[in-house]
Amino acid sequence: MNKKIEPKEAFPYTPPNQEILKKYPHIFKLKKPLQPRFFKLIFDKFIAFILILMSLPIFLLLKIAFLIEGWVISENKGDMFFYYNGVSAGKVIPKYKIRLIKTKYIDLEGAKRHDWIAYSAEWTPESRTYVGRFVKKFYLDELPQFYSVLKGDMSIVGPRPLSVLHYERDLAQGNVTRFLLRGGLLGLGHINKGTAEMGNSIYEYEYVDQYMKRSSLGLLFLDLWIIWKGILVILKGGGH
Repeated sequence: MNKKIEPKEAFPYTPPNQEILKKYPHIFKLKKPLQPRFFKLIFDKFIAFILILMSLPIFLLLKIAFLIEGWVISENKGDMFFYYNGVSAGKVIPKYKIRLIKTKYIDLEGAKRHDWIAYSAEWTPESRTYVGRFVKKFYLDELPQFYSVLKGDMSIVGPRPLSVLHYERDLAQGNVTRFLLRGGLLGLGHINKGTAEMGNSIYEYEYVDQYMKRSSLGLLFLDLWIIWKGILVILKGGGH
């Protein structure tokens, strides 16, 4: 796929403005990723393990639905899981997801390289399979990322890990949060999904600041609040 057709909604992230530069100058002085915090790390692995187990029946039902849809509509058949390369704490990781789109919309050469752009048609509703539409509405495509949390590639709470393409673009415009912290399933910025505040980078800097200032237990309480707000977004549905 050509970069020219990249959906603009896929990269809403703004560069650090003067407010951010003045309020968080200490963050821009950091030269290496921040170390994991004890209670956050233990909580991440425990919850990821439990949620993977709880997700197994969902994966089974979705697999059956994928197979049935593929039999009925041949162009909708294909693998249920895939990954593209993302960046978490400055490190390239596989970002696992459930396929939303028909295989004809996937750039097969790009998919072999695990480039995000190969799957960018998922932002176009008409490209999605019937099962994919349901999966996207309730963010079920993100469930495989609990495996990444269990592996230690991601955290439950943190700045969303971007594709390599978008990470390099974000870093070039001056943002450093995704270099400093492990990517998360939820973040202060992403609980604003569906609002005009989505993509405002100040929320990610605020989280990094709190990450540095709070005790390990205090950071866990902040994560729990973000998770609660994220659950409310998921329950609203819409798949923003």
